[in-house]
Amino acid sequence: MPDAASSFQRIPPDELAWLGTGPIPARAYHDPAYFELERQAVFLKSWIHVAHVCELPEPGCFVRRDLEFARASLLIARGRDGVLRAFHNVCTHRGTQLVEEASGRQSKFTCPYHMWTYGADGALLSAPDFEAFHLDKPACALPRVALQECGGMLFVNFDPAAPPLRAWLGAYAERLEQMPAARATTFSQYSYEIDANWKLTYDNFQENYHLRFIHPRSGGAGIGGDNPFGYPASLGFDGPHRTQRIWSNPAPDLKPFQRAAAMRGLPAVAEQGLLDLPFGRDYLAFFPNLFVIGTPTQPFSHTVYPISADRSRGVVRLYWVGEDGNASTRFAREYALAQLRDIHCEDIAMIERGQKGLASGALDHIHFQSMEALCRHLFNEVDSRVQAHARLRGERP
Repeated sequence: MPDAASSFQRIPPDELAWLGTGPIPARAYHDPAYFELERQAVFLKSWIHVAHVCELPEPGCFVRRDLEFARASLLIARGRDGVLRAFHNVCTHRGTQLVEEASGRQSKFTCPYHMWTYGADGALLSAPDFEAFHLDKPACALPRVALQECGGMLFVNFDPAAPPLRAWLGAYAERLEQMPAARATTFSQYSYEIDANWKLTYDNFQENYHLRFIHPRSGGAGIGGDNPFGYPASLGFDGPHRTQRIWSNPAPDLKPFQRAAAMRGLPAVAEQGLLDLPFGRDYLAFFPNLFVIGTPTQPFSHTVYPISADRSRGVVRLYWVGEDGNASTRFAREYALAQLRDIHCEDIAMIERGQKGLASGALDHIHFQSMEALCRHLFNEVDSRVQAHARLRGERP
């Protein structure tokens, strides 16, 4: 009788040949000039995940988000009318940032410099001796940034010609709406900064080729039988976005503590109906820098924000429905976050070592094998936009 874990069927390489098989230019992962084109062609023209609706449950709630790639600080607020809006966090008098707090609740935003005061809808409410400016108040409203929601996730776009968010997300919009994050009322979070290019950082979470080498202890449950690398059960692509279905190991090597922690969280997620959602084994990678996983006991998102050609910031969130109902639920949620950080800590040093190697200029190219197809797809989508933008501007890509 074959081993229970031997049912894995590798995806035939010819099914992925359309992505290409050639080497990838290494400069795309460290060159400042390439990064600048990338910043303009990708990040300033894409829908970027910045928050979740559960952070802004009532009128007056706000969050501040600083996005280095846009050289911008954003103020996202729910107005008295219940509408969510995003503004540049700048007073229209002389540009002073209005808010330093990361989040809060207030009905008005007042500039500390000259006391210009704005409503949560961005309108200028008052300004000392305003008549001396010879202006109309409506012309002095806070500058808006496009903000839209799907599956509880809030996205912004700096491009005035941006398509609607659902059109951008394509067929995966409906899947996102069926993820646990769409029902979340709270979340756990950690963030990190890393000395590595955003693509190099993001790619680490798009391939399983490294699992058996970097995570033999923490990630051992995802490796086994005829799938020693923990390759995904399936891959999918839709426009610039991609997905993989996490292979379900029929004989996972769970340590006693891991098993006990997982079991403590099951009653709550079962009661909330999260075990029955259709994409519980799916990983959705939204272009350019967000991925969302629907695992009911560990539903999380990971967004990688570029800071420079060789530095990035990541934000990891686990989404929960309701507050901790009892000690077991609290324990399971805390363990889920700790386990993610444990696994992630094993990655960070290796990613930074990769960045140092690429930045040395020793390599002209890097290589992706067929089961690193998601990494290749991301590069293809980024590079096509960079090349087109460079041609338009008459610059070297």
